[in-house]
Amino acid sequence: MNNRQTQLAAFDRLLTIMDDLREKCPWDRKQTLESLRHLTIEETYELSDAILENDLPEIKKELGDLMLHMVFYAKIGSETGAFDVADVLNGICEKLISRHPHIYGDAEGNTVVADTEEKVKQNWEQLKLKEGNRSVLSGVPQSLPALVKAMRIQEKARGAGFDWDEKSQVWEKVQEEMQEFKAHFNADTDAVLDTKEAEAEFGDLLFSLVNYARFVDLNPETALERTNKKFIKRFQFMEEHAKADGKSLAEMSLPEMDEYWNRAKTELQP
Repeated sequence: MNNRQTQLAAFDRLLTIMDDLREKCPWDRKQTLESLRHLTIEETYELSDAILENDLPEIKKELGDLMLHMVFYAKIGSETGAFDVADVLNGICEKLISRHPHIYGDAEGNTVVADTEEKVKQNWEQLKLKEGNRSVLSGVPQSLPALVKAMRIQEKARGAGFDWDEKSQVWEKVQEEMQEFKAHFNADTDAVLDTKEAEAEFGDLLFSLVNYARFVDLNPETALERTNKKFIKRFQFMEEHAKADGKSLAEMSLPEMDEYWNRAKTELQP
């Protein structure tokens, strides 16, 4: 691995290139904080995909793309006099120091004990409230996907001490929510009796399942995305092999498709 001097030189090189592009490239010169936003979101999801695939070369590439975006935002900020990259980096350094009093001491220089992960999380949330957050949950972005948001809400609440004691209690809640959801359907026809209430109960069921996943150290977003990817691979296997046999899925019966699906389950890596 590169030493610190080489790492700093690489960062300086990126800053220099960003200065050049902002001055000389029509596309780079035109960009704003708003125009970069959707591109940054896209790059973040590409990094997420690479992580799920455990593709280290791709992770390195996507980290570079995201690093470029961070430097780009800082460059635009410096042009308005609002902030530059040093302000950004010093800001996060100061926050990390203040949020880790068990390592750096508190504002008065006192040593704070936090010898477990849970205690560190609780201290973090309490410090955020002292810094001006009106609610423990105010740090959860409104635009997060619902599944990720549910996980973050529950983690934040746990940091404030609001949580179940045992995973068995959480599982009981899952079963309770399942029964309440089923109560809104006709058992014979599966017709929805009250769509609004059924939707509310389904949301409660999902929320409780996310809660249980958290209790058993599973990330529900990662779990669902892995299942999505697995389904895509198996479905595409089914399409390709059916086509190779001169068949079309649209013209096949469900039992026929099941034969290809079962082959996909057997032949593809999980």
